[in-house]
Amino acid sequence: MSHVSEQQLIDWRRELHSWPELSGHEVETTARLRRWLEEAGLHPLDYPLETGVVVEVGRGETLIALRADIDALPIHEATGLAYRSRHSGVMHACGHDVHSAVMLGAALQLKAIEDQLPGRVRILFQPAEENATGARKLIQAGVLTDVQAIFGMHNEPGLPTGTFATRGGAFYANADKFVVRVVGKAAPVAQPEQGVDSILVASQIIQALQTLTSRSFNRLDSLVLSVTRIEAGKGGDALPGDAEFGGTVRTHDKQVRAELEQRARQIVESIAAANGASATFSWHPGPPVLENDARWATFASQVAEQVGYRVQTAELHLGGEDFAYYLQQIPGAFVSIGSASEFGLHHGGFNPDEALIAPAAHYFSQLAQQALQHLNARCRDAILS
Repeated sequence: MSHVSEQQLIDWRRELHSWPELSGHEVETTARLRRWLEEAGLHPLDYPLETGVVVEVGRGETLIALRADIDALPIHEATGLAYRSRHSGVMHACGHDVHSAVMLGAALQLKAIEDQLPGRVRILFQPAEENATGARKLIQAGVLTDVQAIFGMHNEPGLPTGTFATRGGAFYANADKFVVRVVGKAAPVAQPEQGVDSILVASQIIQALQTLTSRSFNRLDSLVLSVTRIEAGKGGDALPGDAEFGGTVRTHDKQVRAELEQRARQIVESIAAANGASATFSWHPGPPVLENDARWATFASQVAEQVGYRVQTAELHLGGEDFAYYLQQIPGAFVSIGSASEFGLHHGGFNPDEALIAPAAHYFSQLAQQALQHLNARCRDAILS
């Protein structure tokens, strides 16, 4: 790899890893990225962003974009690494520090051959992916103006280093959240008949929701519903009058998504009513299903083979990813690159193989160059025809 050493990219990744920042608060992360980019002769574009940075390489009308995310998670790090997080309770447990290092490497490689580029490459270092607000903020700021295709990555701890996977069409899932509030009637524990036990009602609703996905939908549909928290009462000698729980739903089909919301709402309200309680069901849409453009997914895989990756067709992924918002606006492809971590994403022991960084940087540099060439050729063919 030329123009920036593998060790430099690893050092940058480790510095980002040591000083993680949560979604929307990536102030020092942004400052570091800006400094490293400016030292390489890349000057941030003037977008109204509080955090995050965007640079551009090349000249001409043909324009594609590359995207990295930069935020961390509210997770305590348990790796014991020398460069572990210095911010207590905050960790790059999803590998966004790795993604940033990869796109730094790609940006510097492209800068080194800027005069030979057949167009422009806009590189987005996006904040706030974890709370699914960052991509929309960048879109509102205008970063997709004139962009003809966009590409991004996520490291995949379940894949070996040197392995690449993507797929056309639906890839990552709709990632929605829901909250249920049950209102019963408080009563002494010795006289439960005087009240309506909100914990009992909430438990019945949870059981019914969990069986909804296995008994009311086709087992071949990709669908997960999980209750992830519950709060009720404060102990002592009283049955609580209210309870609240929430969770997440992951789907890949818009019709399944809409039907599940409707069925869940009916279950919540009917079970509560049957027990003499009331309940509210609130649905909070998250990132939509990430849908790769089939042609760009194939193109991205072909370039991956050329640079030496072992290429696979990715399975459907039930994680959410706000890169989906970009793909609602313009075509492109999101890809997985193996990071071979013993522990998975969002785990305190997550530790991706840093050997993925330099090859991935080279890959995205090549992908950008070839995508520009492809778009130029397509434009010439259209003119000739």
